Amino acid sequence: MKEALESAITVAGSQSELARRVGVTQSTLWGWLNKAGRTPAEYVLKIEAATGVSRSLLRPDLYPSVDPADDASTAAAATRSSDSSRAAIPQERAA
Repeated sequence: MKEALESAITVAGSQSELARRVGVTQSTLWGWLNKAGRTPAEYVLKIEAATGVSRSLLRPDLYPSVDPADDASTAAAATRSSDSSRAAIPQERAA
């Protein structure tokens, strides 16, 4: 999380510039970086919009990364589960 905020500062050019873009003072931003250890939730989307640094990097606890591979394996597991539940239901045979 700290690395993501450092990346956002690099993209903005300085702590002062990032602070200006998101509407806080440079000292507030410094505090997030050096004392709080994480970006306050209410500023994550502003920083993402101002710098392009992903919300899931800034606060993975609030915005978990969505990996398409995870989605595919979840869908496959749901399909397997659905198939096995159908197999347990007796099918009527046509005469």
